[in-house]
Amino acid sequence: MNPRDRQKHPDRAGATRRQFLLGGTVAGVGAVAAIAVENALSTDSTTPATAASVPLNGDVTVPFHGAHQAGIDTAAQTHGIFLALDLLAETDRDGLRRMMRILTDDAARMTQGQSALADSEPELAVAPARLTVTFGFGSGLVARAGATSPTWLKPLPAFGIDRLQAEYSDGDLLIQIAADDPLTVAHASRMMLKDTRSFASLRWTQQGFRRAHGSVKPGTTMRNLFGQVDGTANPEPGTADFDAVVWNTTDGWAAGGTGIVVRRIAMNLDKWDRLDRPGRDQAVGRFQSNGAPLTGSGEFDEPDFEAKTAIGFPVIPEFSHMRRSRSHNPRERIFRRGFNYDDNPAAGRISNAGLIFVCFQADIERQFIPIQRRLDELDLLNEWTTPIGSSVFAAPPGCSEGGYIGETLLA
Repeated sequence: MNPRDRQKHPDRAGATRRQFLLGGTVAGVGAVAAIAVENALSTDSTTPATAASVPLNGDVTVPFHGAHQAGIDTAAQTHGIFLALDLLAETDRDGLRRMMRILTDDAARMTQGQSALADSEPELAVAPARLTVTFGFGSGLVARAGATSPTWLKPLPAFGIDRLQAEYSDGDLLIQIAADDPLTVAHASRMMLKDTRSFASLRWTQQGFRRAHGSVKPGTTMRNLFGQVDGTANPEPGTADFDAVVWNTTDGWAAGGTGIVVRRIAMNLDKWDRLDRPGRDQAVGRFQSNGAPLTGSGEFDEPDFEAKTAIGFPVIPEFSHMRRSRSHNPRERIFRRGFNYDDNPAAGRISNAGLIFVCFQADIERQFIPIQRRLDELDLLNEWTTPIGSSVFAAPPGCSEGGYIGETLLA
């Protein structure tokens, strides 16, 4: 019997099991004794006879259609996978249109708990678990479409701290898949790759995780594998502030979408282990214990960058990550969404871990790059972190039912 049928008809599933267990017993005892055993198996003195069914997180869906793509202002899910693809030489503008129609249709179905049209394992689509599928276009895809890219849709400038590897960088098409269930993510990823195999080839894949759903209160700031809170200063989705930071309003076909930066940042946990707690706090500018700035007591306290120690040094050091990432220019802000990764370590190391750093902003050139330049120039955290992958994409706006993602570019 299907497990979902057991939830709908627990008496039916239980009866089958009990009949098997009681078969021999009923033949050798009186009816009263059999009924007593049946009751002992089917009831509990602490459980009401008619217990209400418990909603399952796997049944929760995120709307796919709308002015903006889901997966950007959606509350972060537990598991994420990022797929970057390169277009095949023969994929032209018409091929792009066909590909995005197929991808959109299958993504819209799966995010609502329905199987894709050509799904050979439809049973794996029944628990969407807040599944979102988000698409981003690289400059190569835009050029293939015969259109003009926003000025910021290009590789980031070279930074001194970068040690970029081709297997984690660039790409013509980004597919970001996230959900609270790893099986759902894996299945959706496979379906997306099957949809694209006539149009593109896989360039790289990166898989990450956050705290498991239900393990912390909703809205709790993520922690990275250094143990530090990560993303405290984010704008709040659904606010005018978030809209101003994230949504593009000026770049033609990209208006209503956003710019995406994906950076793979290796974290040297073996070296980090040798740093004491005060050193960690100083490097970040926040207390590891609760995420509060060194001048405050709570995570969301506003840092006081003018505060001095008894001997005249800044309480929050000039080299701290928080101080370097802050700007007096209100335009230099981003919305960050990170996932941890922990892969097989190389010989002689305990770990091979890091952060899949993802951020969204209306204009990468004006918002992200100035921040990254300051971090490149002076950020003590660079002693333990190394960017090894870097990609830039433009997420087009969302679409209505019957439409497809990318129609502002390809229609």
